[in-house]
Amino acid sequence: MRKPAVIVGAVSAALIAFAFAAAAQPARSEQSEPSAQPRQSRQSPQDGVGLHVSGRNIVEANGNSFVMRGVSHPYAWKKEQRRSFADIKQLGANSVRVVLTSDIGADEVSDVISTCKQHRLICVLENHDTTGYGDNDGAITLDEAAGYWTGLKSVLAGQEDYVVVNIGNEPYGNSDTSGWAAATSGAIRKLRDAGLKHLIMVDGPNWGQDWSGIMRGNAASVLDSDPQRNIVFSVHMYGVYDTASKVTDYYDAFQSAGLPLVVGEFGWKHTDGDVDEDTIINEAQSRGIGYLGWSWSGNSGGVEYLDTAIGFDAGRLTSWGGRLFNGANGIRATSKEATVYGGSAAD
Repeated sequence: MRKPAVIVGAVSAALIAFAFAAAAQPARSEQSEPSAQPRQSRQSPQDGVGLHVSGRNIVEANGNSFVMRGVSHPYAWKKEQRRSFADIKQLGANSVRVVLTSDIGADEVSDVISTCKQHRLICVLENHDTTGYGDNDGAITLDEAAGYWTGLKSVLAGQEDYVVVNIGNEPYGNSDTSGWAAATSGAIRKLRDAGLKHLIMVDGPNWGQDWSGIMRGNAASVLDSDPQRNIVFSVHMYGVYDTASKVTDYYDAFQSAGLPLVVGEFGWKHTDGDVDEDTIINEAQSRGIGYLGWSWSGNSGGVEYLDTAIGFDAGRLTSWGGRLFNGANGIRATSKEATVYGGSAAD
């Protein structure tokens, strides 16, 4: 999701660009068995380096599979909502995706990481300033976002068990996505050259929805460009994914290629259509794919329907929040706490 309530001028392949404005800013089911066989043509990082990929799975340093179940929290615009981390955990999440902007410095990021750890959440940190580059005036490049992360090395180093670095949110709009692969690979190299060893999450172009197939078609080469082979690909599923077949076709492409995938954002409807959230959730569970819903609370500009909690109140979930947290194959039923926090190993 983007922060400003701005409609992109170019409408491509039935995609109407997103509008997000920041104000002042059942019984537990068994987790499906993750893929047992790594992709044969890939090497995976050695155990002991923290969260990393093995084939199409995310695993912890001890080799235990970890499947993300959580939600995005608009921290950058709602810093006063300190209880959100505890509430998200209390509702069953094992991960939280934390919105950051480039003006948030090392001390504050260190505090965010500590708060995630306090509440036993895997901390997915994302730089939101890249959103819609090429379509969104003022968006920064992936290279600039990579510079932000390297500038945080002092607080990120040593946190590989707890932190995933989502280099840039929705880093390309629709206007020209041809540079996505080179820019993404370049940003990854910049982090690695600086000595950052974390699991890196990369978002697709087309405001994250990758309807053009640029990420899908170039994911293998981007993974190969990382000397650590430690990349997970993130698709954002909104109105483009309005039928079961569109969801499963995208999942199938990564599954058949043995490439790691998460749904880094999704909702139940959006300005560009009615999302098939049930297929997103159910198929993710059956395939061992992580998902992170958008978003905890604080949406405005006409997309308040994407809030999962009313007024940041965990006791007042919206219908979307009820589906995400408490519905069939939802967060509460399928989330497993990371073993680094003492959670049980995957079945």
